[in-house]
Amino acid sequence: MVRRYPVKGKKRKHRERYDEDAEEEQEQEKRMKVEADEPRETEVDDGQEQPEEAEEKVADVLQGLPVVPMETKRDMSPGIVFVLEKASLEVAKVGKSYQLLNSDDHANFLKRNGRNPAEYRPDIIHQALLSILDSPLNKAGKVRAVYVKTERGVLFEVKPHVRIPRTYKRFSGIMLQLLQKLSINAAGKREKLLRVIKNPVTQYLPINSKRIGFSHSSMKVVEMQDYVASISDDTTLVFVVGAMAHGKIETDYTDDFISISNYPLSAACCINIVCDVVRRHLRWLQVSVNHAGHLQTVQIVTP
Repeated sequence: MVRRYPVKGKKRKHRERYDEDAEEEQEQEKRMKVEADEPRETEVDDGQEQPEEAEEKVADVLQGLPVVPMETKRDMSPGIVFVLEKASLEVAKVGKSYQLLNSDDHANFLKRNGRNPAEYRPDIIHQALLSILDSPLNKAGKVRAVYVKTERGVLFEVKPHVRIPRTYKRFSGIMLQLLQKLSINAAGKREKLLRVIKNPVTQYLPINSKRIGFSHSSMKVVEMQDYVASISDDTTLVFVVGAMAHGKIETDYTDDFISISNYPLSAACCINIVCDVVRRHLRWLQVSVNHAGHLQTVQIVTP
């Protein structure tokens, strides 16, 4: 008998998939800010119609997402950023179609493939996003950004003014579309409300920020109101919350790791406490504005 040997060859490197237009949009925004400061020549209308740009393809799952009207008068004070870690969002081909795996609908499928159904809980990230986006703090324009990192390491950004569907079925369709197409546009617009971006998340966080992680296993139990009051008002707060059913987050970019309760809390409950405490802390804001060449101090009340 001839002994068979495995065929030698180069191993394929795993290539991270993300929305490549995200980096181009960031560079374009920087160029627009520079061009806005430069004087422009007056354009003359020659009466000829300009060709319209080709519209992007309509999404297969949903026809875009609606946009929530936010507070127009935004102040220049630092806000808050949320990072939701270890979200259970995994797509697999079940039968003849691709679906977002969850413990209720795909328990038999997960068991057949040697996986624990209790770990597949995309409803946790759904509730966490609703708690952030529906909070009065976000309505007042204080939430600057929301980032979600899945268990598989996929990182995507959620715009604070997006309206996430209330039902899990529609939310599941959005996540399925996002992980396959890498971005979701606003309804009737070309703005990308959700998009997969390049790792790591630290490159998108503000420089002057306090990065705070939450875990029930932390030995540092604090009163959230006193903890926020001890931080300088000109510091952007970055809250890192775990969006999984069991376990704890393990990150190397957090400055502090705290616990806000003697009992284990869900991600949505933790976010509600954080948003309410920050809202009370930022109730009165001192903002200096330039009005007719004179600096004035204005007090802004957040809801």
